Amino acid sequence: MVIKRWTDEMLDELASSVTELREGITDVKDSIDGLRITSQALLQVAAQSQRDMEVMKERQTELEQRHVEFEQQQAELRQRQAETDQRFNVLLEEVRFLIRGT
Repeated sequence: MVIKRWTDEMLDELASSVTELREGITDVKDSIDGLRITSQALLQVAAQSQRDMEVMKERQTELEQRHVEFEQQQAELRQRQAETDQRFNVLLEEVRFLIRGT
């Protein structure tokens, strides 16, 4: 059985490898932290977008309701205008009759 002794050069290489490994682990950890921060920011943006969308839907519902009310008012005004026009024409005929009769 051969016993291999650690030389100073081998120990230096091992120490260097351990240092590189630690630096690599630190880099990976930093990358993971960066991804975590980005993920949280994106989730916040998505949540805000969802809230904005809900506000827009509420606003759309309000506008649609106002549109329906406006159309109803417009129909009522048209009906009243038609009735007024009809009364005006009746009165106009009466005035013409009175003018011709005298």
